[in-house]
Amino acid sequence: MEEADSVPEIGQIVRIKRGREAGQYAVVIAIIDEQFVLLADGEKRKYDRPKKKNLHHVEVVDYISPEVQNSLLETGRVTNGKLRFAITKFASMVVTDLKKGDRLNGKRRCN
Repeated sequence: MEEADSVPEIGQIVRIKRGREAGQYAVVIAIIDEQFVLLADGEKRKYDRPKKKNLHHVEVVDYISPEVQNSLLETGRVTNGKLRFAITKFASMVVTDLKKGDRLNGKRRCN
């Protein structure tokens, strides 16, 4: 799923590979240039304080949230709730083998 030359789209989910938030998922809310993007997850990283991240430090996932993408393209903003919803929806679709007590995005998941 990772392509070195691919630039993610707005609303696309990425997995952070480097830094303090390594292993967590975030949503691309803006593309600065061919090397940097702005990421937010709606929880630790809110929309109004996104993280600038080098594309070499993220793994692009083949999933784009239509809710986030439409909201950003239409209004230029997105709510933190929509960001959290997009990541949760992605996690429930793709990461279905978690059991009670396993970690997702650094938090315990209780079923």
